Amino acid sequence: MPVVRSSEGVTHELHGARFVAYAHPRTGAEELCAWRGEIPAGTRAPAHTVTREEIFHLLTGELLITLDGRTERVAAGDTVIVKAGATFAVENPTDRVATSWVTTSVGLTAELADGTRVAPPWAN
Repeated sequence: MPVVRSSEGVTHELHGARFVAYAHPRTGAEELCAWRGEIPAGTRAPAHTVTREEIFHLLTGELLITLDGRTERVAAGDTVIVKAGATFAVENPTDRVATSWVTTSVGLTAELADGTRVAPPWAN
């Protein structure tokens, strides 16, 4: 039975946020990836367009989520469905770290506004 212990999560940092990867091809996942996101207070991550659907569930805190130009305040317990091809941005305007749990399919990439393509290791 594949079990990834909490201590085995691999930490990556990008755009001021921390991504702790648990499920991905290197841990035995074939179709889905899952990670915990830690978004520090004051973080404003750049908008990016995703190639795969993401399910973004906020575990703690509050965030401003912009999806295809529409901004919503989301709170702990809320889930945002980010469709493939959507442009997605996250901002933490509060004074506390927010944490999320995100799932997507293996192979997700993202494109930043300047055309930079990112293949995050926690989703590939």
